[in-house]
Amino acid sequence: MGWARMFMSDLALEPELGGEVRLYDIDVESAKNNEIIGNRITADDRSTGKWKYITVQTLSEALADADFVIASILPGTFEQMRSDVHLPERHGIFQPVGDTVGPGGIMRALRTVPEYIIFAEAIQNHAPDAWVINYTNPMSICMRTLYHIFPEIKAIGCCHEVFGTQDMLASMLRHETGKKPRREDIKVNVLGLNHFTWFDKAVYEEKELIPMFSRFVDEYYEKGFPNDDYEKHAESFRYTNRVKFDLFKRYGNIAAAGDRHLVEFLPADMYLKDRQTIKSWGFALTTVDWRIADRENRIKRTKSLVTGEEELPLSSSGEEGIQIIKALCGLKNIITNVNLPNAALQIVNLPKETVVETNAEFSENKVVPVNAGSLPDSVYKLTLTHVENQSLILKAALNQNKNLVYEAFAREPLITGRCTENELRSLADDMMKNTLR
Repeated sequence: MGWARMFMSDLALEPELGGEVRLYDIDVESAKNNEIIGNRITADDRSTGKWKYITVQTLSEALADADFVIASILPGTFEQMRSDVHLPERHGIFQPVGDTVGPGGIMRALRTVPEYIIFAEAIQNHAPDAWVINYTNPMSICMRTLYHIFPEIKAIGCCHEVFGTQDMLASMLRHETGKKPRREDIKVNVLGLNHFTWFDKAVYEEKELIPMFSRFVDEYYEKGFPNDDYEKHAESFRYTNRVKFDLFKRYGNIAAAGDRHLVEFLPADMYLKDRQTIKSWGFALTTVDWRIADRENRIKRTKSLVTGEEELPLSSSGEEGIQIIKALCGLKNIITNVNLPNAALQIVNLPKETVVETNAEFSENKVVPVNAGSLPDSVYKLTLTHVENQSLILKAALNQNKNLVYEAFAREPLITGRCTENELRSLADDMMKNTLR
């Protein structure tokens, strides 16, 4: 009811592509609703890309002879996510998102790995030559699972957080110079892990932007600088970039994700010490109650779209999945940020098996990661814990090993210093019990 609708809208606005979309969902009614909505969109006079949407009953039927596979799922239920996000609060551990790292990210990963084993095996058996685009979080663990099970898989992970930081730099240029650059006009070197990415270079019209950004940070450090579409965001998703500005002052590089994600990779005392600290840094905690209420609104809207009571949505999402597909079909070449194993050592000082986020060049049936250099020492130290936990969490899930889960919990910066060893184990046990329900 979210990503799929945006994807269908983007397909409808692309005149150079067309074909068949098979919709597979364990909630068959949801897939059938998207079939009706998708076919109504493609029949709309505004649509230039023409697609036939079909609901299928099995994963093998969905994958047979597929050219592209799009994976976008909610791992588990919102009630399980309520435990992920809110149970750690009994120890003063706050998580604005809870889907990538921290105790919530670990639990979500443990639920997701078994699902992605099924996906990887099915792709290997039914669509081994297909390109796979993943949108599900935790991105790094999803991607790592796919490549662990099917090493020859042609999978990439897409995330829009970097786009938001490019948009912020475009806003900075508009405010500082009066120029009106597009996001894609700002060329950046991306390096890091998903939701913990960094720019060590940003250029517009051959002008290096980091010196301007440094002055910009000084001006807006205390009051923050909300993005131009700040008011469009639900209260639960808002942030003012103050964390990003503080990280720049500390480490000299531009943190290239939203504040809500960034803070979860860092020691709790920095930005998540308590609710007052959180409020002072100008970012929101996204409650699971809000997500549940939003789902109810989406369900109501789905009924209106299916019956025709509401006009069909048809606008660009700003995502680049369709442009990537065009490039892989040989219709254009693009460079954009994606998540891939570090096999080409695109980040020189991280292990090859780590799933990293850097730029890559896409062309006909080919993706070539761009060498991003090395993570600076200060940022490297912050990243290393999460690199090590990638391996640990996947191993814990594959081997159903509780002791490795405890070890992963103990390494998490959000947990360190907040629990005794017994409290940590009790928290992990309670969260694992809740995710079994």
